This record gives sequence, structure tokens and C-alpha cells, in this order.
Amino acid sequence: MIADYRSGATVYELGDRFGIERRTVSNILHRHGVPMRRRGLSPEQVDDAIHLYNLGWSLARVGDHLGVNHTTVLNKLRERGIPTRDSHGRPRVEAGGAR
Repeated sequence: MIADYRSGATVYELGDRFGIERRTVSNILHRHGVPMRRRGLSPEQVDDAIHLYNLGWSLARVGDHLGVNHTTVLNKLRERGIPTRDSHGRPRVEAGGAR
């Protein structure tokens, strides 16, 4: 697993390959002192994420498609000022906003 990660495999790919959660892969690598790569999204990938999200895809589905966690997608949408939906697909009401 460590050699595969050092060769470029992502924690998501390794989780799928070994049948374990991404977090477990990260924990194993951390325990063995393997420096973690921070894989963000390129501006083009953020554009793609916005497009897919606006088509109705969930954050999780967009994240799976791009190989990142759904919170990464959420953070990038927020950085770009994209309104998000709640888990039922309704526009999210910001704190202090009208209900």
C-alpha cells in the first residue's frame, strides 16, 4: 500500500483496492510516517464541479467523480460563491436569513 501511494495512487484508489475506507488508508500511511499529498482541485475541475452541481448532482457524487471528498467540493463551491442545497435538494438558508 505504501509503495502504491508513493507511486502516485490516491487514498481513494487504495481504499477501493484494499476494501477499506479512505480514512483507514490515511491512518495507515500516517502511522508509517508517509508524508501525505494534498490534492486540491484545479480551476478547471472546480468549473466542472460547479457545472455538475448545478445539474443537480450531489456533493458526494461530484466528489466521487473528481476523486476528492465532498467537503472539498463544498469548500470550493463556497469559495466561488455558489449557493448550496440542503440534503433534500432545497436551497440552503444561511444563518440569519429568511425561512
